[in-house]
Amino acid sequence: MQPHSGKKRVLIADTTQETRRNTRVMLSSVKGVEVVAIALDGTQAVEMARQHKPDIVLLDINMSKINGLAAYRRILKENPRTVCILVSAENHPETFEAAKELGIQNFLIKPFTEHELDYAMQDVIRRLDDGTVPQESGTDRLRRLAEEYVRVQRADEEAVRVLEEAVQLPDSELRWMQTLAMIYVVRQRWGKLKAIAEKLEHRTK
Repeated sequence: MQPHSGKKRVLIADTTQETRRNTRVMLSSVKGVEVVAIALDGTQAVEMARQHKPDIVLLDINMSKINGLAAYRRILKENPRTVCILVSAENHPETFEAAKELGIQNFLIKPFTEHELDYAMQDVIRRLDDGTVPQESGTDRLRRLAEEYVRVQRADEEAVRVLEEAVQLPDSELRWMQTLAMIYVVRQRWGKLKAIAEKLEHRTK
């Protein structure tokens, strides 16, 4: 981890070449940061984060292979103190709510200005230096997300992935399995439904 007196290491991940280039140029005038890696998609972002261990990641929500939220979730598993600024071409409240559940507090809507980028960067730098970035284990985060998704009845692919991971935990909740089973029924994923039904049957005996 970088000392507070040094520059914060930044990873940029965006499918669009123009955005990657413009973001890097704008970051060159932001104090206290240095770009250590640039990724072309979500999978590459995760790999580069593992290699370069950035303090801050700028992730496009709509990247190919895996989206920005999924990529950040994987990055957090290896480094819970990595802070994310989420970038999106559209202002969707659902996306921002999902991002906040992962602890993301800073968002940029394309096309963003140098001033907007600088403001977001200074905010995350301040939180990193103040030690106010939450430290949460991967398991705790998984449990929290599973609880939240069940509570709000989310059934998108991101929720499915979270619940599928959560039900593998030794202390998984019965309601997670039941919710996942209902999603499988709606989506007619009979093979997966059979597996979760067997798990449910074992738990309810």
